[in-house]
Amino acid sequence: MGLKYSWRFLALVFMVVFPNFHGLNYAEKAPKYSFIQEATSAPEVSFYDYIVIGGGTAGCPLAATLSARDAKVLVLERGGSPYTNTTKIRMENVISTLTDDSPNSISQSFISEDRVPGNRARVLGGGTVINLGFYSRAETLFLKEAGIDEALANESYEWVEKKIVYKPGAFQWQTAVRNGLLEVGVLPDNGFTYAHLNGTKTSGTIFDKNGNRHTAADLLEYANPTMIKVYLHAVVHKITFTTKDGQRPKADGVIFYDANGGRHIAYLKHESNNRSEIILSAGAIGSPQLLMLSGIGPAARLRSLGIKVVLDQPMVGREMADKPLNGLIIPYPTHIPLSLATVVGINKTSNYFESLNGFDLSALSGSGGAQPQTSNPSQEAMANSTRNQAFLVQTIFGPISKGYLELQNTNASDNPKLRFNYFQAAVDLRRCVSGMQTIINVVNSDSLSRFRFRNMTTQDLINMTVNRAGNLRRRNPNATTSLEQYCIDTVMTFWHYHGGCQIGKVVDRDYKVLGLDQLRVIDASTFSFSPGTNPQAAIMMLGRSMGRRILQSRRR
Repeated sequence: MGLKYSWRFLALVFMVVFPNFHGLNYAEKAPKYSFIQEATSAPEVSFYDYIVIGGGTAGCPLAATLSARDAKVLVLERGGSPYTNTTKIRMENVISTLTDDSPNSISQSFISEDRVPGNRARVLGGGTVINLGFYSRAETLFLKEAGIDEALANESYEWVEKKIVYKPGAFQWQTAVRNGLLEVGVLPDNGFTYAHLNGTKTSGTIFDKNGNRHTAADLLEYANPTMIKVYLHAVVHKITFTTKDGQRPKADGVIFYDANGGRHIAYLKHESNNRSEIILSAGAIGSPQLLMLSGIGPAARLRSLGIKVVLDQPMVGREMADKPLNGLIIPYPTHIPLSLATVVGINKTSNYFESLNGFDLSALSGSGGAQPQTSNPSQEAMANSTRNQAFLVQTIFGPISKGYLELQNTNASDNPKLRFNYFQAAVDLRRCVSGMQTIINVVNSDSLSRFRFRNMTTQDLINMTVNRAGNLRRRNPNATTSLEQYCIDTVMTFWHYHGGCQIGKVVDRDYKVLGLDQLRVIDASTFSFSPGTNPQAAIMMLGRSMGRRILQSRRR
């Protein structure tokens, strides 16, 4: 038996002997990944069939899939390993890890031009390492937009779910929210399902019953360890191209730097019959940023920064969007075990409702200048309990409102300039108002009544949430009396960034960059809307599905 087949044989034997095995625990897992190394160990020059930039939500399943054939795969991840300090990624530490803005944090913070703080992942596994864990498949419309066959999508979802998705346990607060949504008419009751259906349901989570997070990085367990290399703290500065007169530019290599500042270049193999490719999977913010740093973008802006233009492509960085988050903070009088969202309501006006409880939400709070106050000192005291509180939130389908991404400098580690234009489209604002009215109804439902302070009115909750809104916007005096103004003044990110490299504008239906050869973009930057209630399932599915499609085309 040849070496390249022996690992598959051993894996098959293991699965037969241990049919209920659901992955290695964290202590065992990291040393098993011998193909994951610091970029300081990389040679100055190397050659690969596929170079995947970004070991995140799409990049990990994509690279694992590509390595399953006789193709040599390189993954370049700008962050470190999620296995180094697993305490940080446990369920109880979700908010503190997400909002950690220290220099070496796995969550890189930024403030958009909308004055709304945000975060982007800087770790192997990407957003699945810092998100809130909710797992739900996308609507059928997304598959049509993304050009993914439904059968292939379902197989890919199942491939992901077998490894990292769990059915959640029963949580007291989640049960109350579920009953409240049903009580106010978010129907039908869809039970437990991964499917995107109107009504109220319980869906999956990437946290196991012990509160351990499982991420896209775990999908690298599927990889052929002899055909893949993953470098950590590998910051890509640019993609290189070869150009010949009369021919399209062809991507041929990637320049990256390690943690010590060492320069490396990885090239595509020349003997692969032009089937080698560079694949950008750096996320909705990272992928358009790296295209621009490599000379693909609006020519005038690139030249102003001293970047040599490879292709004038004005749509790179356009149509950026993020789902807006609005909701109510609800203090409660007695201790309830903490929970992240495992229940979602989807109504007919395209609002999505989720909730969490038991977390200190102060890290999410902004400072919008002079603030309205709660009605009296006793209510203020109730509101000061940092963990005896829940956050019931809503977001909207889409959104329709779009913004942009622009380079601020040529440093690949810095954040670009971002504007999402929350609620610029009137339909988005109308949906937010409708969603907030539903949230108020849920808060006033019988199902939630025992979790309320009796002398704290809904208006008190509105006033308190305006005080604590997680953005840096100044508050309009009408924010506590007008739901339209409330939506605008209290908007937060849902961390569902997308756009910047959209299908039909920057990439084609095979995710190949228009006007170039041997370069694709496969991640949320290609989306025209955020899929499902939470996009991580769709992004991982996309990585797996496109990996399979690329391998099929390679065999032709």
